[in-house]
Amino acid sequence: MANTLARFKKYTDKLDEVYQNAAVTAVLDGDGALVQMGANAGEMVIPKISMDGLADYSRSGGYVAGDVTLSSETVQFHYDRGRVFTVDAMDDEETAGVAFGRLAGEFVRTRVAPEMDAFRFAAYASHSGIGKKAGRLSGGDEVLAALLEGQNAMDDAEVPEEQRYLFINPGLYNLILNVDTTKSKAVLDSFQEVIKVPKSRFYTQITLHDGSTEGQTAGGFSKGEAAQEINFLIVHKPAVLQYPKHTVNKIIAPQDNQTSDGWKFFYRAYGLADVYENKAAGVYLHSVA
Repeated sequence: MANTLARFKKYTDKLDEVYQNAAVTAVLDGDGALVQMGANAGEMVIPKISMDGLADYSRSGGYVAGDVTLSSETVQFHYDRGRVFTVDAMDDEETAGVAFGRLAGEFVRTRVAPEMDAFRFAAYASHSGIGKKAGRLSGGDEVLAALLEGQNAMDDAEVPEEQRYLFINPGLYNLILNVDTTKSKAVLDSFQEVIKVPKSRFYTQITLHDGSTEGQTAGGFSKGEAAQEINFLIVHKPAVLQYPKHTVNKIIAPQDNQTSDGWKFFYRAYGLADVYENKAAGVYLHSVA
């Protein structure tokens, strides 16, 4: 698809940008040093440990022998997306450098970040072992009650209180603010951080467009056919596997371009978003029924 660039003689340094938040899930990125790569490309090995509990001590026989097992789980990287853009050197010059100068930043902010957020939320929300509740929330008191129910479910499952992040629909967050200040503040302060998520990237399922099939050439993502809108998602950070393993963001100048007289911008994101098998209780979903 050819680029469409408007030429102009006079310009300002103010670009008519699209309003878009950066990735709101970045706070959940894990430390890649804590895991080792798998034997095959595209996989990662996660260590797991299990052990027996206490047993009766006998004054004659002493201790009862227990078993401890250190095993590993192999998970597959399942997010591999990319794009390349070419902007002719003269197009860039005749648009005062705006065409290419702002391309990289705008692409990451308005295309990459929303898709990565949507992919991660859908991956966590669709995991079979997490806590789930569905229903419409119409008032601040209902939202607070639902949040407390989610917190209680995690407490009962002995999920640590630290590092619990609340991702919530902005409309519901604003409903909370209309409730008694002391009550709402107490609930919101119980989370490590409260992050508002735009509705357009907050679904239980999404469809990633491949960029080449008819009807999908624009790339990006859309709401899945069986998707539900998410009201809020509580995530205990240690419960999720979120690793952006490989991110390529490179530029080739016209003088180094072997195929055309143009600037080339490459972007590739390769990573993983999943929930630990034994820590599924650390994710709680409340979606619209």
